[in-house]
Amino acid sequence: MDYTSRVPRYDFPTGSFQEQEQALATNPLLQRLAAARAAFAGDRHRPLYHYVNPEAMLNDPNGLCFWQGRWHLFYQAYPPEDPRQHWGHAVSDDLIHWRDLPYCIYPQPERCCYSGSTLVESDRVIAMYHGTEVGNMVATSADPLLLNWTKTAGKAVVPMRSADGSDLPYRVFDPCIWKQGAFYYSLSAGTKPEGPAGQPVRANFLLRSADLKHWEYLHPFVEHDRYTLVGDDGACPYFWPIGSGADKRHILLFFSHMSGGQYLLGDYDTSRDKFVVTCGGKFNFGPSTPSGVHAPSATPDGDGGVVAIFNMNAGKPTAGWNQIMTLPRRLTVAGEALRVAPAGAIESLRGSHQHLEEVDLPANEDFVPHAVHGDTIELIVRIAPSAAPVIELDVLRSPDADEYTRITFYRDRGMNESFAGGRRRQSLISIDTARASLAADVWPRAPETAPVCLGQDEPLELRIFVDRSVLEVFVNGRQCVAVRVYPERPDSVGVVLRSQGAASRLLSLDAWQMHSIWKT
Repeated sequence: MDYTSRVPRYDFPTGSFQEQEQALATNPLLQRLAAARAAFAGDRHRPLYHYVNPEAMLNDPNGLCFWQGRWHLFYQAYPPEDPRQHWGHAVSDDLIHWRDLPYCIYPQPERCCYSGSTLVESDRVIAMYHGTEVGNMVATSADPLLLNWTKTAGKAVVPMRSADGSDLPYRVFDPCIWKQGAFYYSLSAGTKPEGPAGQPVRANFLLRSADLKHWEYLHPFVEHDRYTLVGDDGACPYFWPIGSGADKRHILLFFSHMSGGQYLLGDYDTSRDKFVVTCGGKFNFGPSTPSGVHAPSATPDGDGGVVAIFNMNAGKPTAGWNQIMTLPRRLTVAGEALRVAPAGAIESLRGSHQHLEEVDLPANEDFVPHAVHGDTIELIVRIAPSAAPVIELDVLRSPDADEYTRITFYRDRGMNESFAGGRRRQSLISIDTARASLAADVWPRAPETAPVCLGQDEPLELRIFVDRSVLEVFVNGRQCVAVRVYPERPDSVGVVLRSQGAASRLLSLDAWQMHSIWKT
C-alpha cells in the first residue's frame, strides 16, 4: 500500500552547517511552522519556556541526542494536511532554547512513524523506530543539522510478521538501539504472558545485528524485575549506562500504557546479554492522563548522567494543539538511588528577581510574600520544617483563593523504605489540582504524590517551575513531580506558604520571572 505523505518534503544541502542554514532561511515549510507558532502566541495556557509543537498536535518525544555540538529533539508530530505520525524535529545549543526544524522522517513504506531512539556514531546518527503496519525501521543521517534521512534497506529491518507466517517469539514495537563490541543491539517493546494466570507483564526483547539490515532475535533482556506491575508493558525503551566509578550502572527507562513512565536500574551482563535489575521506580505517581507525565526520550550526557525529556498530556481541550514537553531532566545515581535535577541552561531564562530569607512561619497561618507572583516563574524555596508535619505552598492562587494549585510536603508520612543500613520512613511530596481551575472543561487529576527521603535535619528545598499550564517541582535533587494546570482567572498568580500544625522557618526564597525560549 502507498503511504506516501502529503506533507511537502525538501532535500537540503549536506556539506556544511552554513549551507544548511542558508537553505532553511527560505524554506517554505519552516516558514509555515514559524507562522503557526506565532499564531498560537496569544493562548494563555500555551507554555512560554517548555517545548510545544509549532503546529497541530504532538505525542511521544523520540531520539533525543547530541550531535556535532547541538542537542536534537524528535517527536511524534501530526501535520495538519496529513495527521499521521511523522517525526518532528527541533535543535538547541543549550537544551533550553529550541529552534524548530522541518519534519525529518516521513511515512512510506510504513503507515505511521512511531516511537524510537537514536545512536550517535562518529560519522552518523542512527534512528531506530516503529513503522506501523510493517515493523521496526532504521534510518540514518550524517549532515550537520540532521535534516536528511535515508531508510536502511528501504523497508522494515525487523518485520512485523515472519516470512513463513509463523508466530514470532517477540513483539515488534517501539525499539531502542545501542552498540556493544562489533554488534548493534535493539530492544523491541511489548509484554509476555508470565504474570499470574497468564496475565501480561512488561517485556523488552533483545535483537542483534552486525549491519543494521539483518537482525537476529536473542531472548528477553531483563532479569529479576520485581518493580513493574502485572499489566505493565515496556513501550518507549531507552537503555543507557549511567553513573561512574563505584556507582556505574545501567538504566532502562520506559513507558507503561497502564501506569506511566518508569525506570529500572541494574547491571549489564555483556557475557550473557542480560540486564540484571537491582532497583526500580516511577516517573508517574498517578495515571499519565489527564494532565500527567507520559513517555520518555533519553540520551547519555557524556558526564555519567542521562538526560531525559517527557511529553505531558493535556488536561483541557485546547484549540489546535494539545501536549507539551517537560523541561529536560538530568538523571544520576548514588548507589541504588536515582537523582533528578533540571538539565540545560535553565538559568539563562531568569529575569527580574525577588529574594527573601530568614522568615519564621507561624503554625496554621498563611504567609504571603506579596512581591512574589506570576504564571511564568521559577521559585527556589528552602525551609527548615522543624516539628511541622505539613508544609504547604500554593502557586497560581487568586486573591480570594477561588483558584490555587497546592504543593504539599508531608514529613515522614510515606512507606518504610529499606536501605543498606536498615529502614527509614519516606516523606511525601504532593501536587493537588482539585482547585486549580474554575473552568468546567478542565479535567482535574487526583493528587500527584511521590516519595522522597530527607535526612533528619536536612532542609526541604523545592525548585518550582510554573509555566502557564505546567507545573514541575524538583525536591532536594531526588524527586520530581509534574502536572498540567489551567487557571481561569487572570489574577491567579499568587504564592502563599503555610506551616501546618507547628511552626517552621523559611530559610530563603528566590523567585525569577522567566523569559520565553522563542525568538520574537
